[in-house]
Amino acid sequence: MDYDFVVVGAGPVGSLLAKRLCDGGGTVLIIEEHAQIGRPFQCAGLVNPEAMDIVELHDTVLTSIWGARIHGPSGEVVSIGSPDTVRTWSVCRKLFDESLLQDALKSGAELWLSSKPISAKQDDYGVSIAISTPTGNVDVRCSILCGADGAHSWVRRNFRMGRPKEMMIGFQIEVTGYVGEEGRLDMYTGSEIAPGFFAWAIPSGDTTRIGTWSKADMLDGNSPEQLLNTLMRSPLWKRRFTGCKEVGRFCGPVPSGLVKHPLRGRVALFGDAAGLCKPTTGGGIGPGFNHVQATAPLLLQKSRDDLTQSGLEAEFAKILEPIRKDQMRAKALRDAFLTQMDDEELDDVFSVWSKPEVIELINEIGEIENPIPLGIRMLREVPEFRSLARRAVKAVLWG
Repeated sequence: MDYDFVVVGAGPVGSLLAKRLCDGGGTVLIIEEHAQIGRPFQCAGLVNPEAMDIVELHDTVLTSIWGARIHGPSGEVVSIGSPDTVRTWSVCRKLFDESLLQDALKSGAELWLSSKPISAKQDDYGVSIAISTPTGNVDVRCSILCGADGAHSWVRRNFRMGRPKEMMIGFQIEVTGYVGEEGRLDMYTGSEIAPGFFAWAIPSGDTTRIGTWSKADMLDGNSPEQLLNTLMRSPLWKRRFTGCKEVGRFCGPVPSGLVKHPLRGRVALFGDAAGLCKPTTGGGIGPGFNHVQATAPLLLQKSRDDLTQSGLEAEFAKILEPIRKDQMRAKALRDAFLTQMDDEELDDVFSVWSKPEVIELINEIGEIENPIPLGIRMLREVPEFRSLARRAVKAVLWG
């Protein structure tokens, strides 16, 4: 073999995977289709504390986020959080991605930029890959091929590994001049600005990232850009956007729901390629890191084995089963509390959320990356909420 592993994609998940594989004694080649790292990116740039603890890249943080203002369709605002507890970090994605890649290279990984696979075939003992590079096509052979190549993963399509269960689409601009609160992000709901989902305004140092996401079949002929313009012109909120000047824009898909075959033979998928974005927030960095941490040791153990009788796929699937179940449960919770509610129902929910005792409960156990414990407590302890969200009972308890 030329390499034990070839990793397609030098984003955060691909770089962390390459580092872990190198640290475990593997030889790794990373191939990245773009000429630079961290651009373009299709992400709100939030990294939760658990994921940040894994990589310890606090020097890439632009703003610590300790709270949120959540806005109902008719304008009711629920403010949550305390400056004493950081809930998530807003990072510079270029610095974050570059730092992760540097760590992988220091551990021994090799990097080819402006390069991408054009064909690949696996057999019982390895994977043969033809790679397009700036100096011509190169044939490489590896023991295991790892696809960390994003929502439209070439690796996933080439080896027919299935599709993410749902594909949302998001649109985001970066602006100066937004009127927000330091340390708090804003979330906006309503069918006119984010049908079935929400819009956001996230502090990011001297700028703010403003975006919205939804599913294609819920857009009613509108584009996410049109929805964002509707938010910024809304009589309820336009004073916050009046002084905004756009300095960048990003648009892309948000794949969620683990694919049918996250590992097939000697080919494995990671991150967005595997459909690991959170159905509740669209975030992919945290789930992607957890996936790497859980499965890299197994890949290292099996990389030089004859896999024809090893049962690697079954072992891989067993490790990922809790991730799959968490995604399904979180999606059911999101659908019950948000996606399947009309604006009138959402306003009723906000009237309950705004009660001091409910805000206290949210502040106590609310977690951006894991809303299930909060959902269970609210259903148990807030009778008004239980009557408003009957659909959620099954979602939370058995989803």
